[in-house]
Amino acid sequence: MAKNSGGKLIANNKKAYHDYFILETYEAGISLAGTEVKSLRMGKCSIKESFIRIENGEVYIYGMHISPYEKGNIFNKDPLRVRKLLLHKGEINKLLGKMKEKGIAVIPLKVYFKGSLVKIEIGLAKGKKLYDKRQDIAKKDQQREASRDFKIRNLG
Repeated sequence: MAKNSGGKLIANNKKAYHDYFILETYEAGISLAGTEVKSLRMGKCSIKESFIRIENGEVYIYGMHISPYEKGNIFNKDPLRVRKLLLHKGEINKLLGKMKEKGIAVIPLKVYFKGSLVKIEIGLAKGKKLYDKRQDIAKKDQQREASRDFKIRNLG
């Protein structure tokens, strides 16, 4: 399971926290090729439209966009190619078992550097209903107003 991600954050899927309840998180490696690591060091990555599938006992991420490296040439890969995620067999089996439950999905949450390695945090998630989203928005508005009031009192 993922602990504190620690390293430099490359991409964050904020919408996932709005649309899903995150039940568990896992830290996985990503199989990269060519100049993709150099592009990631420049922060050229998006996981907003990506999703995860488990096929033949292996985990893949679809729709993860890594922009081609500007100074690369023939070594640049397709920005939207399917990439393999590196997890232990036990973790994959656990994910498969949980995904069989109704309404459970595996979604990407963050891409970050941990030392010199690129890691992705994936989450076991259950979709939120519309009223859950409204409650979250109301809670955020209350917190924002409370912090504004606190700042105004401390300044005055």
